[in-house]
Amino acid sequence: MPAVVNRDECVSCGTCVEECPEEAITLDEEEIAVVNAEKCTECGTCVEACPSEAISLE
Repeated sequence: MPAVVNRDECVSCGTCVEECPEEAITLDEEEIAVVNAEKCTECGTCVEACPSEAISLE
């Protein structure tokens, strides 16, 4: 299962976008992280990088 972003916890810092080795994360029009499930390899890099712990692998 791809990474999941808790929209209420995301602080729009963009760290996950910078750190994702697959370029599977972008920021939407509200500057909230969005994961492209087709590109996500479930590596967990974004989970570790997120300072607000808004991303998880469920």
